[in-house]
Amino acid sequence: MAELRVPLVDLRAGHRVLRDELQAAIDRVIDSAAFIQGPEVAAFERAFAAFCGTQRAVGVASGTAALHLALLALGVMPGDEVVTVAHTFTATAEAIAQAGAIPRFVDVDKATGGMDPDALAASLDETEAAAVLPVHLYGLPADMPAITAAAHAAGIHVVEDAAQAHGASVLQVEGAAEKRAGALGTLACFSFYPGKNLGAFGDAGAVTTDDEERADQVARLRDHGRSSKYEHAEPGYGERLDTLQAAILLVKLAHLEAANAARARGAARYGEALAGVGDLVLPAATPGRQSAWHLYVVRSAQRDGLLAHCRAAGIGAQVHYPIPLHLQPAWRHLGYARGALPATEAWAAECLSLPLYPELTEEQQDHVIATVRGFFGG
Repeated sequence: MAELRVPLVDLRAGHRVLRDELQAAIDRVIDSAAFIQGPEVAAFERAFAAFCGTQRAVGVASGTAALHLALLALGVMPGDEVVTVAHTFTATAEAIAQAGAIPRFVDVDKATGGMDPDALAASLDETEAAAVLPVHLYGLPADMPAITAAAHAAGIHVVEDAAQAHGASVLQVEGAAEKRAGALGTLACFSFYPGKNLGAFGDAGAVTTDDEERADQVARLRDHGRSSKYEHAEPGYGERLDTLQAAILLVKLAHLEAANAARARGAARYGEALAGVGDLVLPAATPGRQSAWHLYVVRSAQRDGLLAHCRAAGIGAQVHYPIPLHLQPAWRHLGYARGALPATEAWAAECLSLPLYPELTEEQQDHVIATVRGFFGG
């Protein structure tokens, strides 16, 4: 019998189910030839804003563009500092630099890997910052009530990096309704990179907000600062969301709730089967915060050995992220030394992503579970 292989994510499996719907959407765009700012863009913006619970969503060309334009819309200026974390993809810091600002890294929470509100508060007490940019890591919202309280006390805005958190939610106040990622800060930024919970067929992104004025500014900035066809209110960028991508995202958005529920079931199954195995640390329980389960990430002091063991068994485990930003060559000029962010560095050394996606079968998941348990002799 051929060895069972389990990829980290299987985009083909998800697209097979939606193939007819996706093809019909693509055909409609081809027939209309409205490839730039076609009606599907506005339709997706309305639908995604409704999904997130915000007044507006503005489609842009990528998650990085979303972060960059959101910071500009907040008035972040060259030389300003923006507080963020180093346990994330480099685009989080890149967008800050693209705005001419300087990333200021604070440590993460030991249990969740998200921004540590106490570290944030201490940083804001020490020196001024222009904005706070927390990351909803692996699909789990950062501790937004505490983060927004610290930011508002300092008189600055919060921009969510929600690139991995489509459909995640937070209970802001006990007894109140949950609010989704995208509606937790002044602005929020999403990526629709193909591997995301809501993924396009290439790069795409969006900014969500209840602030109409800032939404309008993001909409201008993505389209060369245009206020009418040949009038430009400000210098802008070529960062529009393609109509084809919007049409694809509209189809997939209708299935996102069900897909996220399947991810949650898979995460719960891992949690039951891997509890107490070796030195594995499973994703932390976070009352009041619901993950979108973009990734299922465990930690182990034996991470590298476990990773090799999984790959030898045909399992596409992966590390997100092995080198924190403050130790990357691209950000060396900021002057952070090893040991500056101990919890961040511990996460980078220990974290391992196991396969999790809506179409993951029980047979595939059982193979992952047996392989991980086998590594630890269980």
